[in-house]
Amino acid sequence: SCFRLLCSLLIPALFLSGILCVCLVVLLWGIRLWIQQRKKQLTSAGKDGKRPLLVAFFHPYCNAGGGGERVLWCAIRTLQKKYRNVTCVVYAGDRDVTGEEIVEGAFRRFNIKLIHPVKFVFLEKRYLVEASLYPHFTLLGQSLGSVFLGWEALLKCVPDIYIDSMGYAFTLPLFKYLGGCRVGCYVHYPTISTDMLSVVRNQDTRFNNAAFITNNPLFSKFKLLYYYFFAFMYGLVGSCSDVIMVNSSWTLNHILSLWRAGACTSVVYPPCDVQTFLDIPLEEEKSTTEYSIVSVSQFRPEKDHPLQIRAFAKLLKEKRLGQQPSLKLILIGGCRNQQDEERVNNLKHLCEELGVSNNVTFRINIPFEELKRHLAEATIGLHTMWNEHFGIGVVECMAAGTVILAHNSGGPKLDIVVPYEGHITGFLAENEDNYAETMAYILSLSPEKRLEIRENARRSVHRFSDQHFEETFLLSVEPLFK
Repeated sequence: SCFRLLCSLLIPALFLSGILCVCLVVLLWGIRLWIQQRKKQLTSAGKDGKRPLLVAFFHPYCNAGGGGERVLWCAIRTLQKKYRNVTCVVYAGDRDVTGEEIVEGAFRRFNIKLIHPVKFVFLEKRYLVEASLYPHFTLLGQSLGSVFLGWEALLKCVPDIYIDSMGYAFTLPLFKYLGGCRVGCYVHYPTISTDMLSVVRNQDTRFNNAAFITNNPLFSKFKLLYYYFFAFMYGLVGSCSDVIMVNSSWTLNHILSLWRAGACTSVVYPPCDVQTFLDIPLEEEKSTTEYSIVSVSQFRPEKDHPLQIRAFAKLLKEKRLGQQPSLKLILIGGCRNQQDEERVNNLKHLCEELGVSNNVTFRINIPFEELKRHLAEATIGLHTMWNEHFGIGVVECMAAGTVILAHNSGGPKLDIVVPYEGHITGFLAENEDNYAETMAYILSLSPEKRLEIRENARRSVHRFSDQHFEETFLLSVEPLFK
């Protein structure tokens, strides 16, 4: 009787599920047809009677001024050079600037001049992807928020080709299945990685894993379960992509294990403006009375600026024992919002606590020429992010002729600060003591030895040039234009 009862409940349940699935498919198909109809209404033919191919880049923070934005503008310039009947569209979330100001900012910060105008589609709901909106379950919150933001973008402009250039993988199925677009993505950093899973599994306290979770086995188990669920969903949406570009070997390994789409995945190193930095004459150091250590990275928590300040304070403490040249640390970076500005204020307080305020300078959102000048004068280029996905700042420091000291992980370890033709190109460190010791060691080298390392580093960075990016980018996106 129990079996009969189960059967009598199961058959209607299956029937109902089937009806719901059919209704869902019909609804989605209806939405897709409506969007296609909308696309015809919104787009018009060009001067030659042909409708231009719309290539849209999803980049809500296109005015931020970081490495990801350099990739965006170089990618657009590359497509404009190669394809004549293409109109590039950028989905932007910056409401306080005009399109002209964004393009002008790209030229000022990155020295990139576009060949044709770009169409900007300004989005109202960028706040939905702000981490501050989701104090808990941030990854899931931001990802769901990106779907709503992507929906707004799709309603405002339906492209032929959609490229997510900022890491919002959850928008890919939306544009592919509802928008009927060919979709590609450029992944700077996997939203979740096997490293993040191991941090939670090992109950390790980091900026993205609070102490109250690491101290509680139950919370840790729950977070691990949540991460596994998110990794599964992330793999599902990512595998929708027709073309996947990743910025480094480190990112490649993670994306291959999560998305399992090796056939359409390739490494496209981000374009670093190496030529502009290589134009800086490489000379033996003139000054022996003052050395500067320069850091170039946005003021975000994962960049770990406090580690730079603490290591520098340790170095100063040890240096004061003897009569040494004076040292200064220059922190150069972009601030995207109020949170970043608060972070800078906290870093200034840390400098005061450690008594190094007089030796540390902050340079925020500076013009390109000033960045060049600081790098030309610096002895050491400093970078401290753990598992930095690539590290454009690291490449720029090497091209400019500083002796680089980066974190012994991620892109710097696997792709950038690697021996070139058997010669040393820079140094890697992992913690405060390591960094302080290595900085002291670099400063103790003779100017001739430092010059040798700087020359090796310069020779090694040609593989990260704009030209190399253009070649590999065009090769990768070719399937989207067929």
